[in-house]
Amino acid sequence: MSRVVHPIEQESFRRLRARLDTSPFPPLTRAVVERVIHSAADLEYASDLVLDESTLTRAHAALHAGAPVVVDVEMVAAGITRRETVCRLKDAVAGPGLTRSAHAMRLAYEQVGPGALWVIGCAPTALEELLTLDASPALVIGLPVGFVGAAESKAALRESGLPAVSNVSEKGGSAVAAAALNALLYHPLPSEEPEEKL
Repeated sequence: MSRVVHPIEQESFRRLRARLDTSPFPPLTRAVVERVIHSAADLEYASDLVLDESTLTRAHAALHAGAPVVVDVEMVAAGITRRETVCRLKDAVAGPGLTRSAHAMRLAYEQVGPGALWVIGCAPTALEELLTLDASPALVIGLPVGFVGAAESKAALRESGLPAVSNVSEKGGSAVAAAALNALLYHPLPSEEPEEKL
């Protein structure tokens, strides 16, 4: 099913590209960078994001082959409109040394098993917990926001060697995490004609 792009979105991307030359980026990297910047109106993400094209290529294939998508909060799920997601936060409970967000990651892993795409935009403790699981993810979009633990959890994600999208700074959030996943969802498979010019 072809995605209909609203004229306002088309104009927004035109203006983004007028202010930032994204043409040197490889295709999936460009898609993620542009959609994240578009979601936050923040051009600094172009140098803040940490991306690897081969990692994105494998994740893109897994996503389009039907790999499950797990999110840390409903706000991330709300931003991913073309795919069902798993969010177990409402079932999770906090305990000694365990936040609700961390428990939700455990519950989600019990549900989906290895090979999922994990999209974390809110809770650094969710990302920290995911790193303790043997989740064998297809991709971890680790973009939690905050002054406590966010940058550190993203650094730990990069050090883990897991396939990842992250950023260096403390900024992030549900909208940018969803945008990174949507970039992969909207980008056509190599065998398809492009659905859109974005």
